[in-house]
Formats: sequence, structure tokens, C-alpha cells
Amino acid sequence: MSHASLTGRERVSRMFARQDHDRVPRHDTFWSDTILRWQIEGLSGGQEAALELLDSDFRPLCWSLPVPFPGMNDILSEDESSQTVRDAFGNISRKWKNKETEPELLRFGCVDRDDWDQTYKPLMVTAGLHVDVKGARNAFAEAHRRGQWSFFSASETFEMTRQMLGEETTLVAMASEPDFIRDVSNIYTDLILRDFEALYEDGIRPDGIWLFGDMAYNYGPMCSPAMYRDLIWPDHVRMAHWAHARNLPVIYHSDGNVSAYLDLYIEAGFDCIHPLENCASLHLQDIGPRYGKSLCLFGNIDVSILGSNDPVRIEQEISSKLAAGKRTRAYAYHSDHSVPASVSWETYKLVIKLLDHYGYYD
Repeated sequence: MSHASLTGRERVSRMFARQDHDRVPRHDTFWSDTILRWQIEGLSGGQEAALELLDSDFRPLCWSLPVPFPGMNDILSEDESSQTVRDAFGNISRKWKNKETEPELLRFGCVDRDDWDQTYKPLMVTAGLHVDVKGARNAFAEAHRRGQWSFFSASETFEMTRQMLGEETTLVAMASEPDFIRDVSNIYTDLILRDFEALYEDGIRPDGIWLFGDMAYNYGPMCSPAMYRDLIWPDHVRMAHWAHARNLPVIYHSDGNVSAYLDLYIEAGFDCIHPLENCASLHLQDIGPRYGKSLCLFGNIDVSILGSNDPVRIEQEISSKLAAGKRTRAYAYHSDHSVPASVSWETYKLVIKLLDHYGYYD
């Protein structure tokens, strides 16, 4: 096919269908500190400008985020370096003013089933939509104008449960109170699908959905595949079924080594896995031959190598990964995590040049 012969929407759709397409689809994610560094080094604009220079094929339309206290950001105390804040989950955290790091969590708001049954569930179920319909409508118009592949997005139920209860409480309850976890997962899924349905009824027609959830550590899963299948997987099936009934493919994001879950993801109906972290021992050269016919593979470009700012290492990383991905004809470029501030703007411009050089199909 000729150079750059397709729109982003056509390109990604053909990737999912494993039909011929001109080049590897592209997208990426950046930490805010990265954008700040790049602006100092010559980037004109913010994240949107970086994605435009990358020639990203993807555009998000919305984020469904069911929470018990929408809009809450109560400052409980403050000093020169930090603020202590109660957020929309009712969690209390210390946020740092002058550095881009994760907040220090001090206390979860929901600590047991009584909190869930008496406060959290009623508030979320009786609230209105947890998604910005007007914003999604505007983003959809922009995606159509640019010819980009658009998607609804949400944090799925395993991620949301951990954000609300905390990782330790969630994992203990999966063993000791499985019906509690099933109820939380079921309610979150109901609310996410309610949001998606409202957008769809409004006439917003995405090209797919992208679900975000972290289910694994670097060395393996957070829970056994059997426990996942019993407690969370049925709601993943429900979300995939909603999408497939509307001919929408499903991208699933999880950090960590998700190898133990991949067969269950396929069985649930997920069509694509992202971001395939190298530090979690996931490599396209290994995953492609085994799963490339069943899953589209999205990412796997090692951010630690990008952060070396070594042109030789970076070219080897991108050329080898794109070659492995292209063999599946179902691969899209993305870093294997958000691009860190250790990556210079000159380096990222090199990444774009290398994608232009190695990313086209013969």
C-alpha cells in the first residue's frame, strides 16, 4: 500500500481485522513532568501537540469514573510542600506541590462491607451519570474531523475496587468475603455500562472501548486466575459483550506480568492487550508467536531504553519490536508505560523518525 494512505480510523480498524494497512498505528502517554521538560527543550504546546507530532491514530472520547463523592477535593491541611486532601473516593492523601509523584495515601474512606452497603453503594447508584456527555460529543466531532479511531474509556472493576478499598483489603476480601467483591464489581460494571449506554443513545458512536485496570505485579498476577475467573471475570465478559454487540473491539490495559491471565482475557472477549511492560518480562518476540492471532498487541517499547537517550539502543529497541509486531499484522506502537521525564525532547523526536522509518509495511 502507498505511504500514509489511510486515516488513523481506517488504519486501526484494519489492524483489528488483520487486514492490510499502511503502517503500524501509533499512540502514547506522557507524564506531566515529561511535557514540562519538553516545553523547555522546544515543544510548542502540551500533550496534544506531542500526540499531533507523533501522528497519533487514537482519540479518547470520555472517561467513566463512578465515585461516591463526585468533584470532592477537600483540602484538610496544607504546608509549603504538600496538601492533605479528601478525594472523590473519600480517601485521604498527601499530595506534593512541586513534584510529579503518586500521592501518599493516608487513609481509605471505605474500609469494610458496612461502609460499602450503607454509604458508598447508595451514593453511586443514585447519582447521575459519571461521564461528561458534552465533552464526549465534542471529542467525537474532533476525532471525526481528524480521521482518528475513537474510544470510550473507563477504569474497570478490579482497578476501581482497589482504588476504593485499597489493595490489601481487596485481596483479603477476595478470599474471605467473595460476595462482597462480587457486589462491588457488579455495581461498578453496571454504572460504567450505564454511562456508555447514555453516550451511545446520545448518538456518539465510538470505534471501540479501552478499559484500564492493573491486575499484576512485575513478577506475576495479584490474584490467581481461578479467583479472577470466579469474582471479576464475569463482569469483564459483560463489558466485552456490550462492546461486541455494537461491533466495538475492546482494548484492555494492565501493568505487570499478565501472562497467567491472557487466555482468560481472550475468553472474556478482549481483543487487544496493552502496554506489555518489559520490566515485567513481557516481550513481543515471545508473545507475538503465541498470542498474535488472538490478541492485538499494543506497546512494549521499553521506556528505560528511551530514558537512556542513547540513539543506538533506541533504534535497536524500536526496529526489533516493530519487526516482531508487524509479523502479527496486529500491532500498535506505544511505550510500555507512560513516557518518563528522563526522555529528552530530542530523543522523542528521534522516536518519531524511527517510527516513520521502520513502521511502514512493505
